[in-house]
Amino acid sequence: MHCYRTHNCNQLRVDSTGKEVRLSGWVHSKRDHGNLLFIDLRDHYGITQCVLDVSSPVFKVLEDVRVESVISVKGKIVERTGDLINPKLPTGKIELAVEEAEVLSNAEVLPIQVAGTQHFPEDLRLKYRFLDLRREKLHNNILLRSKVIASVRKRMIEQDFVEYQTPILTASSPEGARDFLVPSRLHPGQFYALPQAPQQFKQLLMVSGFDRYFQIAPCFRDEDSRADRSPGEFYQLDFEMAFATQEDVFEAIEPVLAGVFEEFSNGREVTKTPFPRIPYLEAMLKYGSDKPDLRNPIINSDVTEAFRGSDFGLFASSIEKGAVVIAVPAPKASTKPRSWYDKLNDWACEQEMGGLAYINFAEAGTKGISKRLDEERINKICEISGVKTGDSVFFVCATKEKAEKFAGEARTRIGEQLELIDKNRFDFCWIVDFPMFEFNEEAGKIDFSHNPFSMPQGEMEALETKDPLDILAYQYDIVCNGVELSSGAIRNHRLDIMYKAFEIAGYSNDVVEKEFGGMLNAFKYGAPPHGGSAPGIDRIVMLLADEPNIREVIAFPMNQQAQDLLMQAPSNVSQEQLKELHIKLDLPKKVVKD
Repeated sequence: MHCYRTHNCNQLRVDSTGKEVRLSGWVHSKRDHGNLLFIDLRDHYGITQCVLDVSSPVFKVLEDVRVESVISVKGKIVERTGDLINPKLPTGKIELAVEEAEVLSNAEVLPIQVAGTQHFPEDLRLKYRFLDLRREKLHNNILLRSKVIASVRKRMIEQDFVEYQTPILTASSPEGARDFLVPSRLHPGQFYALPQAPQQFKQLLMVSGFDRYFQIAPCFRDEDSRADRSPGEFYQLDFEMAFATQEDVFEAIEPVLAGVFEEFSNGREVTKTPFPRIPYLEAMLKYGSDKPDLRNPIINSDVTEAFRGSDFGLFASSIEKGAVVIAVPAPKASTKPRSWYDKLNDWACEQEMGGLAYINFAEAGTKGISKRLDEERINKICEISGVKTGDSVFFVCATKEKAEKFAGEARTRIGEQLELIDKNRFDFCWIVDFPMFEFNEEAGKIDFSHNPFSMPQGEMEALETKDPLDILAYQYDIVCNGVELSSGAIRNHRLDIMYKAFEIAGYSNDVVEKEFGGMLNAFKYGAPPHGGSAPGIDRIVMLLADEPNIREVIAFPMNQQAQDLLMQAPSNVSQEQLKELHIKLDLPKKVVKD
């Protein structure tokens, strides 16, 4: 017999009755019934109940052992009957009658409990993450993450992608978020950077003659934490394709994403391929966001013309100054009390939007601002926004960008309050046709609005003949349930187009070559058309696990202040280490308070 276990704690069933077995694991819980001691023994796989009576020679060994101590027990499997059966456990029809026991490792008093569903402060959980990971929900999240990655890898290989690894120590990039820098001992005063993404390397692989690349890639960015973004590091399904159009990229990755979500959805509905394609400008108008949650059926619309020249002077005068009016329907909201409308108005005022005007199309007649509009204008609003008797509609009046954005926030708030969002669906879409350029108000010049290395639609002809603000790019985002899984693009593989695009944004050829010389030099020797994307693994698992916070699907995450409380990082290093790296610290002075 094995010295630790013959079976795991989720393996034994009624057909093992009478077998002599050995199990090892953690004491999940204890119940002392006087003459009988019950122990739920837990390992990675599950729980088995163990029982021994006071006459047993090992009763004293286990009587005082604390929960979460590690023990090994030997005995015979006994069938449980009647009320003794536990239907919540796969092993609930049997128990182990303990004959021998050994304490392999004693546990001290626990700072957080493993058994049960008690909530603990996040910083305490992160400090004792090894205990937190023993808890069933988090343990299952990490198992789900592993299974998702395995499924992703299998599906990518089935799509003829080949996995390659790219460097972790690389050069600092002037684009994107802040780099994490690594000082070089051999080259004093010089630094490596941890990659924000394998972007340049995967493009270089295409230039090197490889065709379909992928990697479950670690990425490092020195940026602030959010609920859907972990500070420090994250993982993405990074992929790139040679000789590919935008549609080729979509057709390659859609079966992977749809397949993974269907596999782990637990019955939740998943968008069928091909996923909807929504142009950026349409998304901003209809949903007020370039990452719309399509589970929310509310669709916003532009009703500016219905208010132009109307007796509702506040809107009419604003329209003459360039404002627009966005309608936000509230389906079947006409029976809501006046206080509901007042609270939404107060919320809008708190957001410095001056309130939310509305029309309530109740059975008994309209309420709200309808008395300031004639019948023709009201009918026009109904026609454009799709509202009918029993619905209400809210209005946001501001500059186009501001109105669309706030109308999107109102859409989300109203959808949640009316319980319109179907929690049992995964709704995917592509956001396409992003603007190539935008006007930077602070700098007073044209700038890139997204990825400067994307191919402009229309290529060189568009750059030479169109207003830069009208040029669209082959850039796209994949979105699920209002969460952006990744951005992607068909890359600009032609140097002449690249130089021209940067020239429009105010960068000389010398600057471009200085900042991106490695990749540009490779493009001089023949680069194929190529494109790709990089869906975030952490966000995929977060959605599948139905977790609101990304730290719940990462084994050892940092906290919101980018600190690893378990390993005490970041930490101070010795003077000897700094001297070896030729580094002197210039720390900010501490402010001494009187």
